[in-house]
Amino acid sequence: MMPRGCGGIFMPGCELYVKTDEPFQGCLDEEWLRQVVEKTLVLEGVNSPVELGVVITDAETIRQLNRSYRGRDETTDVLSFALLEDSEAAPFITPPDGVSHLGEVILSYPQAAIQAKEHKHPLERELALLVIHGVLHLLGHEDEDEVAEARMRAEEKRVLGELTDERLL
Repeated sequence: MMPRGCGGIFMPGCELYVKTDEPFQGCLDEEWLRQVVEKTLVLEGVNSPVELGVVITDAETIRQLNRSYRGRDETTDVLSFALLEDSEAAPFITPPDGVSHLGEVILSYPQAAIQAKEHKHPLERELALLVIHGVLHLLGHEDEDEVAEARMRAEEKRVLGELTDERLL
């Protein structure tokens, strides 16, 4: 994964590591992806340095991860592996470098393409929604019940609405 700085006017700093599996290299503009991640962090009130990774992979890899870590033997669109999970049980201690390591968002590019077609909107819109969804999970948002899912969807729409990109329409 190659580090990409994504600090902006509103953020003290964000290190975004993007790993794109070979079949999907060149299919996704990393600068655009950085902007989606940064906008999500800013709108969620993140005001300290953070680090996270985004992996763009295939359906089989994400299915294996889903089976191994969630016990669900099925493909999915996005998985998040938050390093801050269960912080109530063991409070998170800020690392010496002052950067909060949020975790990883794993995205299935083929599943995003299928869902974009099903929803009749551009692939970029689906990819943005999935990245936003994954980052929200890294920040502690849940969607395991109807109420939490409704809150998550509302937050996704809010962030998506703040992105000014004609590719999302």
